[in-house]
Amino acid sequence: MTRSKPFTFLAVAAVIALVALAIAACGGSRAATAAAPKAESGASATVGIANGSLGSILVDSTGRTLYLFKADVGMTSACTGACAVAWPPLLATGTPAAGTGLTGSKLGTITRSGGNQQVTYNGHPLYLFIKDKKPGQTTGQGVTAFGAAWYALTPAGNQISAQPITTGGGYGY
Repeated sequence: MTRSKPFTFLAVAAVIALVALAIAACGGSRAATAAAPKAESGASATVGIANGSLGSILVDSTGRTLYLFKADVGMTSACTGACAVAWPPLLATGTPAAGTGLTGSKLGTITRSGGNQQVTYNGHPLYLFIKDKKPGQTTGQGVTAFGAAWYALTPAGNQISAQPITTGGGYGY
């Protein structure tokens, strides 16, 4: 019994420290940045197509689903601070590359407030979702967060409004 008290104290102290860190990180500061994925070369992001529970969708170079944010106005990102931590923008340091089946002329970039280049497709700034851990996951589909809804995109660059088709365990992939 005596031995478990120091462990309990340390566990409680660790939880308090983690909660404080999370509160500080989500404090709404617009200066917060997220580590956004780039192509493996680090030079340019690649946008491709994958088939999954939503049909054909846009994905990054690792197969993770790309989303649009309904709060974005035109080619301006409305996702900063804590939003960009949960929904990291797809960044590129060079010209983004279009995968097979995509229209290269629909790809572009915008300059974010910190000076980074965010990839766009068909006029939509592109984002990933932090809860999508594996290629093909679409856990962000239809989620309303940070003031608006998030949707995966078709290869034409339009939002997909359908919900994922689930089988078995209901994981949506």
